[in-house]
Amino acid sequence: MIVGDFGEDYEIMVPFQALQAVGHEVHAVCPEKEEGETVKTAIHDFRGDQTYLEERGHDFQVTATMADVEPSDYDALVVPGGRAPEYLRGYEEVLDAVRHFFEADKPVAAICHGPQILAAAGVLDGYEMTAYPAVQPEVEAAGCSWVDEVTTDGNLVTAQAWPDHPEWIAQFLDVLGTEIEHGAVAAADD
Repeated sequence: MIVGDFGEDYEIMVPFQALQAVGHEVHAVCPEKEEGETVKTAIHDFRGDQTYLEERGHDFQVTATMADVEPSDYDALVVPGGRAPEYLRGYEEVLDAVRHFFEADKPVAAICHGPQILAAAGVLDGYEMTAYPAVQPEVEAAGCSWVDEVTTDGNLVTAQAWPDHPEWIAQFLDVLGTEIEHGAVAAADD
């Protein structure tokens, strides 16, 4: 997972924890941050205005150092949204990592403004996808076709914003091939 300062809080925290909850090991990295350092997140609230309201979120601890990460060692990539993607797309190491996942046809989940990074990496040509609506012109200019809903196209799973989490995460788990076994839970009286 590639994160950065003022990435969207729910779009970082929820998939990070959800993937761990079903047994995946998740490493969160950020350029210029070492393992154990934190990024500041932002909470985006949708109140019927032309765009979202932004408030300060949590501090999120990165769990690996980007310079030490070898993308070929990973099975999948998550690219959260928020404001972080607008500057993360300026890091060549971020773009190279993204390109690896697409060239190797590995699962990629992107949400909200995360597709700005994918567009900058030049990997969207021919895909059908979605993103935060304000990003639509940018991703279409990168060669994709726009869909107004959570979308899976091959290895890429995209969503518009955190309210899409249930469907977005479920579709990503399907692409990952994650099998969740539900066991019987005994009542406290038993």
